[in-house]
Amino acid sequence: MYRLLPFVLVLLAACGSNGPRYLLDRAPVDEAAKTRVKAGTLEVMDVSLPTYAEDAEIMVEDGNGALSPVKNALWADDPGRAITQLLVDQIGRTSTATTAAEPWPLESPPQAAVHVRVSEMVASASGSFDLRGQFAISSYGYVVRERIEPFAVSVPLADTKPGTIAAASSAALRELSAVIVRSLAR
Repeated sequence: MYRLLPFVLVLLAACGSNGPRYLLDRAPVDEAAKTRVKAGTLEVMDVSLPTYAEDAEIMVEDGNGALSPVKNALWADDPGRAITQLLVDQIGRTSTATTAAEPWPLESPPQAAVHVRVSEMVASASGSFDLRGQFAISSYGYVVRERIEPFAVSVPLADTKPGTIAAASSAALRELSAVIVRSLAR
């Protein structure tokens, strides 16, 4: 049994990747220019992603519509967690709401929650990064009007290098957070 342990450890080490990993980044925000929203506290639920977008590999769509991993390129964090946290950060930095990801960390419940369901998140070789789906705003105490709204965000993609895809992903998610904040302000 113990003779096999070094062999098993070598096999496990070979499964790991030492390649570059890419972060979703936050852009600088003028926090003095916050948008007033109706909810004082806001919970951002875990973002629902299509299966291909949940993978650690960065994917690109070719001209035939097939998704393929970008060679030696991985996301630095679990995509669902990273996207949820980016939305929490951006909404919190650009609105008057106190925001947190689920589970809500305070004793008193949040006044509203945002549920994001992504149906398409694709870096296309044709030159765009597309993010589509819907978000729902729910309000436990009916502080804000509950609603479901579709979204479609497209940002230019100069090339399909992993750093460019990560930057375009971040830009699309920042735009989505702006759409959500505008909706919360109504």
